[in-house]
Amino acid sequence: MSRQIAIVTGGAAGLGFAITKKLVAEGVQVVMIGRNEDKLKAAAEEFGELSSYRKFDLRNLKDIPALIEDIIVEFGKIDILVNNAGINMKKPFVEVTDEDFASVIHSNLSAVFAISREVVKKMIEVQTGCIVNISSMAAQYGIPKVIAYSAAKTGIEGITRAMATELSPLGIRINCIAPGFIKTAMSAKALDADPERKHKVFSRTPMGKMGDPEDVAEAVYFLCSDGAKYITGVVMPVDGGNAIGF
Repeated sequence: MSRQIAIVTGGAAGLGFAITKKLVAEGVQVVMIGRNEDKLKAAAEEFGELSSYRKFDLRNLKDIPALIEDIIVEFGKIDILVNNAGINMKKPFVEVTDEDFASVIHSNLSAVFAISREVVKKMIEVQTGCIVNISSMAAQYGIPKVIAYSAAKTGIEGITRAMATELSPLGIRINCIAPGFIKTAMSAKALDADPERKHKVFSRTPMGKMGDPEDVAEAVYFLCSDGAKYITGVVMPVDGGNAIGF
């Protein structure tokens, strides 16, 4: 029971893969949650005995309580939750349908709320725990053609502050990371297809380069560690200065 137990949603790909890798390297037992079993299985094999997974679609809100109960039965507790999983949609504003908008909000905001609520119920019992939500630069300033994603990630920052205010007195810290432009397959595809946006990204990033997934993973680990024991309710940009760039 002394080993920390973490859940990382979307933990087998992109930023989630780097986050899982870092936590495992620090001796944390990680349960990855995702929809792609091939990726989950491959990641678990790479990370070894401190990793496992649950194939689960977080859009199925009604089944989340049973998922968390299953993890509690196996591991006895949940010390850390990293809400990383999410989807994006790039469309001109007037082409986004009600269904499009609702789908992104459901995956990126409603699912985060639902799994956090169920995990917090367990954390309250032991008066300790740490949740890290993953936001985006899309919540820091206006980015065209990602209206639903922007709305969802802005909501993530709002619930981070609300949760921190309510839950920190109970021993549960809630923080958030807003990654800038990080080198992942998804970001590379998006920027390579949009040279104008790619130029804008680099021109307004003081460090002049994209970040690595490991940069986000290091920040997540810090916020979960004792080094951040007096930090709650913050939104930490990991963006090479992009949010303050001219």
